[in-house]
Amino acid sequence: MSIGVVGQGYVGLPLALVFAEAGFPVLGFDVDPKKIDAIRRGETYIKHIGAERVARAVASGKLRATVDFDNLAECDAVIICVPTPLGEHREPDNSFIHGSAREIAKRMRRGQLIVLESTTYPGTTDEEVLPILQSSGLRWPEDFFLAFSPEREDPGNAQFSTRGIPKVVGGVNPASTEVAAALYGAALDKVVPVSSSRVAESSKLLENIFRSINIALVNELKTTFSRMGIDVWEVIEAAKTKPFGFMPFYPGPGLGGHCIPLDPFYLSWKAAEYGSWTRFIELAGEINTQMPRYVVRKVAEGLNEDCKSLKGSRVLVLGLAYKENIDDDRESPSYEILELLQEAGAQIDYCDPYFPAARKGRKHDMSLVSVPCSAESFAQYDALVVATAHDVFKDRALYRGVGLVVDTRNLIARLPRAEGAGPRRLVKA
Repeated sequence: MSIGVVGQGYVGLPLALVFAEAGFPVLGFDVDPKKIDAIRRGETYIKHIGAERVARAVASGKLRATVDFDNLAECDAVIICVPTPLGEHREPDNSFIHGSAREIAKRMRRGQLIVLESTTYPGTTDEEVLPILQSSGLRWPEDFFLAFSPEREDPGNAQFSTRGIPKVVGGVNPASTEVAAALYGAALDKVVPVSSSRVAESSKLLENIFRSINIALVNELKTTFSRMGIDVWEVIEAAKTKPFGFMPFYPGPGLGGHCIPLDPFYLSWKAAEYGSWTRFIELAGEINTQMPRYVVRKVAEGLNEDCKSLKGSRVLVLGLAYKENIDDDRESPSYEILELLQEAGAQIDYCDPYFPAARKGRKHDMSLVSVPCSAESFAQYDALVVATAHDVFKDRALYRGVGLVVDTRNLIARLPRAEGAGPRRLVKA
């Protein structure tokens, strides 16, 4: 069977590659012609996905790419991997899902399987996608199959791959579950069928809510322990020696990425429809979104110790990516830290080799470009903020001429000590 993957981003491209590598003819769809042109040339635009994989799949003839959605008609299965952001008032935005479903409905034929992978609230597949597909004139369940299978990508994590991560699959009826499970089972190592699309949708939300709440817990403890003069990182290291009943989570400057900062609010929004309020989700969101302000406060306090004010000081933020060693800055707290520093009157810059130029921030375009990653460059600043633990920053010699480093990732304290290396003063935040 031929497979269409709608959306060639951090989820769609690796999924298309896995199916192509399993021998399926795959057609990748995207509205961004730059992505399509890169795939056709056998190139990658996602750094942790090797260009050789893309080139090999294209050269084999198994992977093609197009912006022409008329080609959906030739696909036996169509998998939707499009963004599900939050709107201006933090309400779910399923417009990309709806738009993709409408494009599919215009070209549907009998016997096709449609699978939604975009993270969303329970009921999206059967309440929203199914009616759009039925507008094609085809009847369900007689004419087509429909299922949900949550994506489980972890960009930059070499321990796990798309193929090796167990795949949860839930159809809007048993036949759809069976067909979708057979599709994924032909390319992935393990498939986990569940009773419905709503269970599959909910499983993804539970995974991300679990992380969001536990990260909020350690972020709150970080601020509490700091006032007590206790190092939260040492506390976590001690606690995780317990071989049962504890799972370590680590604090940071705030949440980033497309999943954890956004997905929990899909459930809290939907829960209100049923007269239920998810207080843990809302509280975790409140704590995590306040962390950039906590970091900036630590910078101001650290500069005060040096008899300097934040206003007029030169501050360098290390890292735009939301996690180490990847070129993904979606929802990265680094942007808010930069904007808060700028609003306080600081002269701001950033360093991140994965991003030569910064994109537009949440509030305005700061028009910044990355400064060189060198000790000479770093020494020109009054304070450095470690926001992302990239490997390139894991060298104490980089900080030998720096007076103040505010470290949100406990990066520098873990580096081997060397004489004459490291900052004059280190503040953990």
